[in-house]
Amino acid sequence: MAPRIAIAVIGGSSATDQMIAQAFAVGGAIAAGGAVLVCGGRGGVMEAAARGAQAAGGVTVGILQSYDRASANPHIEIAIATGMGHARNLIVVASADAVVALPGASGTLSEIAMALTIGRPVVALDAWRELAGVHHAATPHAAVTLALELARDPARARIAPR
Repeated sequence: MAPRIAIAVIGGSSATDQMIAQAFAVGGAIAAGGAVLVCGGRGGVMEAAARGAQAAGGVTVGILQSYDRASANPHIEIAIATGMGHARNLIVVASADAVVALPGASGTLSEIAMALTIGRPVVALDAWRELAGVHHAATPHAAVTLALELARDPARARIAPR
C-alpha cells in the first residue's frame, strides 16, 4: 500500500486575520482531499492550517525546530522534534508530495526554494508571484486542488508554470 499523499503548508509564523482564514480553509481542504497536512508545527499560518485540517477530521504532522515535542501547537497530532532550527524547513517540504505557500518571510522563502530544488511542486496562494517555477491559485480550495493534482501526477509537477 502506498503512503497517503502529504501536503505541506508553509507561511508566516505571524499572520493577518485574512492569512489565518485562508490557512484554516487550506487545512480543511487538505483533510477533505484525504491528504495528510505537514507543517512547521508552531503558530500563525501553521497553527491555522492544522486547526482547519483537524476540524475536518484530518491528520496533522508538525516538524518542529526544537527538541521539545510539547512546543507544537495544540492542533498537531504527530509532533516530530528535530532540534535542527531552521534546517528543519527542508524536512517539512521533503516530507510532502506538494507544498501550498501562503505569505511569509525568509523562512517561507527558504522552504519554497528547497521544495523547488528537490522537485516538490509549490502552489502559492496570494503570494510569491515573482518567483519562477511556482504555480498560483486564487482561493484556498483551488490551491489545494492543484496541489493534490500535482502530487498525484509527478510528470505534470515537473513542468514549470509560466
